[in-house]
Amino acid sequence: MATPAAAALPLRGRVAIVTGSSRGIGRAIAVHLASLGAKVVINYTSNSAQADLVVAEINSSSPDAAISVRANVSDPESVKSLFDAAESAFGSPAHILVNSAGVMDAEHFSIADTPVEEFDKIFSVNARGTFICCREAANRLKRGGGGRIILLSSSLAVALKPNYGAYTASKAAVETMARVLAKELKGTGITANCIAPGPIATELFFAGRSEEYIKGVVEACPHGRLGKADDVAPVVGFLASDSAEWVNGQVIPVNGGFLCLSC
Repeated sequence: MATPAAAALPLRGRVAIVTGSSRGIGRAIAVHLASLGAKVVINYTSNSAQADLVVAEINSSSPDAAISVRANVSDPESVKSLFDAAESAFGSPAHILVNSAGVMDAEHFSIADTPVEEFDKIFSVNARGTFICCREAANRLKRGGGGRIILLSSSLAVALKPNYGAYTASKAAVETMARVLAKELKGTGITANCIAPGPIATELFFAGRSEEYIKGVVEACPHGRLGKADDVAPVVGFLASDSAEWVNGQVIPVNGGFLCLSC
């Protein structure tokens, strides 16, 4: 039987790497995992000030529980250094990878009009970046139970909305990697799952969208609002815990029952 302390801090003693965690959904996930007892690596690409703020927030209530590490998820050596930094700082191989880093095409091109450069930019982060992080995690996460790979996709991978072809395809690749990884990691005690958020009120969602569009999205949700990053973080926290050991190779929608697949 778990002790009260273990129940309150189910991730105590575990190390989590959260990519793209200086803001948005990744930030909320990192803060939540730390609240569950995890030591957390805050990964960022360019804005060290934002990452340092997240570290300071976590360490204010859990001293020495977070560090920030700059790393480009699209670069294998950079990702290797991210895992190296986690081990060096916390004295243990990472137990948890949450791959939250992602980009979206701000102008929302149709496939016919998508510049190849835009496609390459999206796939470089969303698909290639996920692949590189998953490859490193598959080789380096702690074995024997408690290992977790949690990827972020999007409900657009099911909605198949026009003018998001490159982004949707990149997220479909993410979902496929999670399902394949779950089988390939047989016997390691490591699970691989994917979270597919619906519309979440982040900078990434608001970029390039009109008030009219946002109003339509809100009206399409049974809750009558956009999702919040804090709606997603607890689901990731569950998947990172021992309670989720029997959840493997799954894509879990976290979208408030968002029903309008055409908008």
